[in-house]
Amino acid sequence: MAHKDSVDVALIGAGVISTTLSVMLKQLQPDWSQVIIERLDTPGAESSDPWNNAGTGHSALCELNYTPEVNGKIDISKAVGVNEKFQVSRQFWSYLVEQNVLGDPSEFINKVPHVSFAQGMDQVDYLKARYEALKDHPLFPNMQYSDSDEKFAEFLPLMARGRDFNNPVAISWFDEGTDINYGALTRQYLDAVTAQGVEVRYGNEVKNINRDGSKWKITTKNLHTGDTSVITANFVFVGAGGMALPLLQKSGIPEIKGYGGFPVSGQWLRCTNPELVEQHQAKVYGKASVGAPPMSVPHLDTRVIDGKKGLLFGPYAGWTPKFLKKGSYLDLFKSLRVGNLPSYLGVGVQEMGLTKYLIEEVLKDQAARVESLREYMPEARAEDWELVTAGQRVQVIKPIGAPKFGSLEFGTALINSNDGTIAGLMGASPGASIAPSAMLEVLERCFGNRIADWAPKLKEMIPSYGTRLAKDANLFNEQWDRSQKALKLV
Repeated sequence: MAHKDSVDVALIGAGVISTTLSVMLKQLQPDWSQVIIERLDTPGAESSDPWNNAGTGHSALCELNYTPEVNGKIDISKAVGVNEKFQVSRQFWSYLVEQNVLGDPSEFINKVPHVSFAQGMDQVDYLKARYEALKDHPLFPNMQYSDSDEKFAEFLPLMARGRDFNNPVAISWFDEGTDINYGALTRQYLDAVTAQGVEVRYGNEVKNINRDGSKWKITTKNLHTGDTSVITANFVFVGAGGMALPLLQKSGIPEIKGYGGFPVSGQWLRCTNPELVEQHQAKVYGKASVGAPPMSVPHLDTRVIDGKKGLLFGPYAGWTPKFLKKGSYLDLFKSLRVGNLPSYLGVGVQEMGLTKYLIEEVLKDQAARVESLREYMPEARAEDWELVTAGQRVQVIKPIGAPKFGSLEFGTALINSNDGTIAGLMGASPGASIAPSAMLEVLERCFGNRIADWAPKLKEMIPSYGTRLAKDANLFNEQWDRSQKALKLV
């Protein structure tokens, strides 16, 4: 297909975020032309790649950072919010499978129990209180809890072997958790939209984004030939992971002023020894150590990638100024502006605990990493585990007023121009898990004048659209059962 110089929609980045929006727009407005621009030669090769993330379908079933203890009570508001957003994802994927837009769902989503793990009396007390706070909520059905050593050993044999049960343990769990291969999902999305005429330009890097009247001019460079080209677009979406910040800065929109990015690299220990892999069938999340950031929550996970099971433990944090795994060591420094320096400096002063944590993590050798693993799997042997580098997570630094000036946000942030002609998603977890919900927000912010016309189709794609599922148990149950069948999770 000939390269177009003018399109309705340009999407930067061929990962799971941009491709989610591409599919959504093709359902809503099939006559709009689209181009996807990707600097690498393959799709979903940065944070969407299955070994570059944990593949957890984040719905707050087991992740303890979504249920903080505040003044002696468990606050479940964040957990409910994340869960509602993940139900939007399940409904969207189910619709696409039912319409044959997506292929075999088992290529990208598989059933893996989600488990919360507590050790020591303080953590056990917290986990019991969390269970009591969630067990009767309609979005958390069939939640189970046990502080029995026997049940622990039956459910998690790898974690039980060699454990000193004089230190009390407890688990809560959902059998209906999921493991997701976002790379495979991205490829299925792209197969669907390219069949509908969407052009994908691989090996092309965006060098500039400039206003052109009411439109945008995107200057790209072909990294193989050196040729440059210009694409004019009515609407631009920046779904480029860690590079969303510098690309939005290039656009010059005032809404990005003051924002910064704090890059954190991640590493996992990976095990593909079939004998061990078959003895662990769960995603087990623990509690972050006191003073450690939410992204440091350790977990021992079953992964299902291209039909093969593996185990993953981590994350171990590191630090590099790159904004992408295949980025430049100058990325962070190039993002510095007069307008965001106070934000960076403010966060630097406030986040000394994070700095200390990162230094400790960077200094860990393989023996120290395996020692951390043994808190979960006491008889772990170093020779069964290899170190792999995960994707870059660029945490959002949000500008705030004096005296702090900047705030480090552990989540995602959607930035858009006031005229709705350009938008971008920054940040990290829960990212891919809630991409459909985030892209609905893009539509509402940037295409508000079309939402009324699109509403029937949006309700067809996502039956809970416009509804708080937490307040409609019947609709939740109906859509849960539907998505369990459509996504082959039963």
